[in-house]
Amino acid sequence: MDLPERFSDLPEYAFPRLRGLLDHHPAGGEVISMTIGEPQHAPPGFVAEVLAAHVAGFGKYPPNDGTPDLLANIAAWLNRRYGVALDPARQVMALNGTREGLFNALIALCPERKNGARPVVLTPNPFYQVYAVAAMTVGAEPVYVPATAATGFLPDYARLPKDVLDRVAVAYLCSPSNPQGAVASREYLAELIRLAEAHDFVIFADECYSEIWRDVPPPGALQVAAELGADPERVFVFHSLSKRSNLPGLRSGFVAGGPRGMAAIKQLRNYAGAPLPLPLQKVAERAWADEAHVEANRALYHEKFRIADEVFRGVQGYQAPQGGFFLWLPVEDGEAAALRLWRETGVRVLPGAYLSREAMGDNPGKGYIRVAMVAPKDDMQRGLIRLRDCLYR
Repeated sequence: MDLPERFSDLPEYAFPRLRGLLDHHPAGGEVISMTIGEPQHAPPGFVAEVLAAHVAGFGKYPPNDGTPDLLANIAAWLNRRYGVALDPARQVMALNGTREGLFNALIALCPERKNGARPVVLTPNPFYQVYAVAAMTVGAEPVYVPATAATGFLPDYARLPKDVLDRVAVAYLCSPSNPQGAVASREYLAELIRLAEAHDFVIFADECYSEIWRDVPPPGALQVAAELGADPERVFVFHSLSKRSNLPGLRSGFVAGGPRGMAAIKQLRNYAGAPLPLPLQKVAERAWADEAHVEANRALYHEKFRIADEVFRGVQGYQAPQGGFFLWLPVEDGEAAALRLWRETGVRVLPGAYLSREAMGDNPGKGYIRVAMVAPKDDMQRGLIRLRDCLYR
């Protein structure tokens, strides 16, 4: 059975595509995988204890939106981190990771028509693939806006034509960005919020890498919206414990925003969502209340950033990320570089083109590879040295 026509331009998922590129070639050395952004630092020490204390909760249906204590702890964290005060019962909802929320929130909030025409969903290019698939699901037109070195690796949505901006229903933004590690400044976020106010669209801010940063904490979209006095319905943020707390298998995150939009998101989730089991909500509740493990985790990434800077010192085009845990390394051709690296060294990386689309006459990821710095420090260092010696010397 063929997919519906609206999915005719569905992007092939990056990792099956990578397997098709590499797996029929033998590895050229000890395999070091630096492809998927799966954190490998130790999870917080309290996880097993909390699970054991609440294992009986697996025998109960969990609340769909999140327990009151979990929602209260998330709201308290948002207040500590960003200085924003939200009503946990009306403005916060637990998620099975951010991907679920980034997809379903668009179904809940994207209108069928915008100013009498097909709505537009803006996405950075390169981008997290769920943004585009969500747009196709609701029948919107995805518009891929380059996020290149020339734009500070963030999309310049303001340069789009007025007729396009007037059809925009939702604009996705990831900060720190995946894959480039760029951080949206307060000024950038303020300009985007003003643009959204002028053209009446909503911002979906994917902030799942917000707690992995080098120098200063990245500002948040809700934080800047509050400072501007913007409409509370203008911005929705998505966060996860996967990167912040090294708990990708917990599948726990949240969405927060204006009460009207959140009511629509919650209504859809009543029918289509999968609530987090109670014992896992208890773990999440504890994780959002604790910063010590987050600080320890960030210190480990600081050491990895230092190693990367040292390995690639003097490499033309190397740009240290401001946040997140990916390197976005310039090469002549990402696919050719990834294949050569695999065949000659056994190091596995992702071609940048697999995270991008041909749009506006170019694929902005073609001349890059994405390297995940999630492996144990010594393995990561060996992998980076092999990569440098293979591709840059």
